[in-house]
Amino acid sequence: MPHADRIAEPWGERTPYGPGQSWPVRVDAFLEPGLSEQDVDRWVQSASILHSNGDGIDIAVKDGRIAGVRGRAGDRVNHGRLGSKDLYGWQAGNSPDRLRRPLIREQGRLVEASWDTAMERVTGTARRLLDEQGPSALGFYTTGQLFLEEYYTLALIAHGGIGTNHVDGNTRLCTATAAAALKESFASDGQPGSYTDVDHADVIALYGHNVAETQTVLWSRILDRLAGPNPPALVCVDPRETAVARAATVHLANRPGTNLALMNGLLHEIIENGWIDERYLREHTVGFEELRKRVHDFPAEEAARICDVPVADLREAARLIGTAERLLSTVLQGFYQSHQATAAAVQVNNVHLVRGMLGRPGCGVLQMNGQPTAQNTRECGADGDLPGFRNWSNDAHVRDLARVWNVDPLDIPHYAPPTHAMQMLRYCEEGSIRFLYVIGTNPAVSLPELRRIRSILGQERLFLVVQDIFLSETAQLADVVLPAATWGEKTGTFTNADRTVHLSEQAVEPPGQARSDLDILLDFARRMELTDKDGAPLVKWSDPEGAFEGWKECSRGRPCDYSGLSYELLRGSGGIQWPCDDARPGGTERLYEDGRFWSAPDRCEDYGRDLVTGAPLSETEYRALNPGGKAIIKAAEYVPPHEEPGGPYPFWLITGRTLYHFHTRTKTARAPQLQQAAPEVWAELSPGEAARLGVAEGDLLEITTPRGGTRARLRVTAMRDGVVFLPFHYGYWDGPGGYEPGDGTGSAANELTITDWDPVSKQPLFKTAAARVTLVARGDRPSAAPTTAAARPASPGVPPTTGTSGPVASGARGGA
Repeated sequence: MPHADRIAEPWGERTPYGPGQSWPVRVDAFLEPGLSEQDVDRWVQSASILHSNGDGIDIAVKDGRIAGVRGRAGDRVNHGRLGSKDLYGWQAGNSPDRLRRPLIREQGRLVEASWDTAMERVTGTARRLLDEQGPSALGFYTTGQLFLEEYYTLALIAHGGIGTNHVDGNTRLCTATAAAALKESFASDGQPGSYTDVDHADVIALYGHNVAETQTVLWSRILDRLAGPNPPALVCVDPRETAVARAATVHLANRPGTNLALMNGLLHEIIENGWIDERYLREHTVGFEELRKRVHDFPAEEAARICDVPVADLREAARLIGTAERLLSTVLQGFYQSHQATAAAVQVNNVHLVRGMLGRPGCGVLQMNGQPTAQNTRECGADGDLPGFRNWSNDAHVRDLARVWNVDPLDIPHYAPPTHAMQMLRYCEEGSIRFLYVIGTNPAVSLPELRRIRSILGQERLFLVVQDIFLSETAQLADVVLPAATWGEKTGTFTNADRTVHLSEQAVEPPGQARSDLDILLDFARRMELTDKDGAPLVKWSDPEGAFEGWKECSRGRPCDYSGLSYELLRGSGGIQWPCDDARPGGTERLYEDGRFWSAPDRCEDYGRDLVTGAPLSETEYRALNPGGKAIIKAAEYVPPHEEPGGPYPFWLITGRTLYHFHTRTKTARAPQLQQAAPEVWAELSPGEAARLGVAEGDLLEITTPRGGTRARLRVTAMRDGVVFLPFHYGYWDGPGGYEPGDGTGSAANELTITDWDPVSKQPLFKTAAARVTLVARGDRPSAAPTTAAARPASPGVPPTTGTSGPVASGARGGA
């Protein structure tokens, strides 16, 4: 069967099915040109690493190197399908510019060194700062792409050994609000829903979730339902005309910064029309009367005025949501990176609580993740929270964790909330954090207000360690660079956005002297001489399976219980959803089926916060609010954003993703098909705004905010007026300046974004900045932006996006 071009047709061919039916299998594959499945030496079990969907993958190994991938037909997540990044992204691991030896800074330059030299410099500095200042001098900033075993080891080292409170991940930038919203409504993290809810739902509402580009296989599942009998209705909330919006029954393209106003308007309509489950509210929730009062004076007309959407569309969306028999809702960056992020996301939970739409097939909420192992950072404590969804302000929880780790409870920092990433950078700026250990992420491109970030990371007084697979923009600023193994070169588990746990086996050896992140962390702990309270080594394991067994004990009895899982059980499986224990040996498809929650005051992960101010509730306040451990309905008042368009900056700036790239392109730009599909940054404007500015497709524009400027070619798209969009993936490592941003002509969207964050989740706001757009030069060619999905041109004459995937023998089988 001929190979399907998964660049031009990223979602493949349809395999329609109806409600309650099983999603048909379709196996996608891509091998190096000239290689057939019969030529492959062996296939190794894994799952996807360049998004949060968790697609099951087999890795093809030929002559000791990764040579391709195919989908796992029996996997519960993807039923054999793979997205564009799954199919092509693995090629980055074979790149000739992989880091192969440690680097240390000598006389201002990074030079090669031995592992002993590099690690002694790292641990020597750490020990000196511990002696001089104590644990507060050290901070750890990690990624959403490591394995569970590595996160848990890091959490043990940082919290239980060093005793620092300064631990966070770049998941703070993408899904901290997911965790916060779940804690506010259910007092514990953990997604209530399952991907299988797509198979049953009659209405699917997607709030700021461009699933067509962020989770292409999940969108394929939705497209197959739409192509089958009795398709679900779709409600889409997004200022851009995404592929989701084009398929939607109702598309609400609200003004940026007004998500909470929109949700309050929808809830007003649902409550006023009586589309609520009185019994469920009475038996399983607290706080409904406060919500009723809050939204009573927020009718559809007022919400539509603030959001600048047609009132008829808002009412129709409310009718679909309010009368659905099986409602599935998903939320992502359009809410999480916007003004009043947690407050808006919580209102999505409120819709399900007032309608009693939880714990049944087709009835669920997925507060989505953006990265493959973002869920594990939160479970294991690598985002600052305590492992196992323990409550840092509950002394009994701290004592229980100390028992698991065999340390004194006072050695585990819980005197204040965990330090979030933006505060950690401020401490670095002020000089109180003097050692920052960065693992698998690129803050010199991904954090807001990059001029400030570069100045912080480049300080003489900050000792910067970067552990990565490529010499990123951040690694260029480091004092020590440690070469790490990547996906396929190490073994471990990771958990996707619907709690499915997969095992990824090592397929090949890492290049040169690169080591797995786990091995590097174990070496760090050994050299730091970290011990438990009996003087034995703090970290008791020496390999991934040992770390997994340690984590199982830490999670036992907690909401994210892994105690029933094992490598043996996961080997060959299609993924298993936690909690998995003796009572639920096959895993748990949906949470809260019985209307019971992990929200009792003695069991909850968090006591919650005020959704507008972020002020924390005390244990006493929480006990008074929720003595019976029910779900919590929280209302919030809409307030305008801090920075709004006007005067010299008349546009809303929003940033986002394209389906062909991941984060700062350190991997995907090294995959030829993905890089060719989206080779350079672009800016999007509506046809109306382009006409008003007198600019056209392909013109070179400069986009500026009070923080800086970026230049990009224009793509004219069908999006709302008053908004300019930039993809955030593009940095400088492969540009003409080579790691240097240039003089106002750079490609990084985060030169423009604001240092501001949500008061509850502490997630930076990448979608509520005021900007100016000016013409630099007339275009001599169209923009190279993709012509698929949201970047599709609004006018004809732009060449289509095409792939260069090359021939494969296996093709995309089973209907693709």
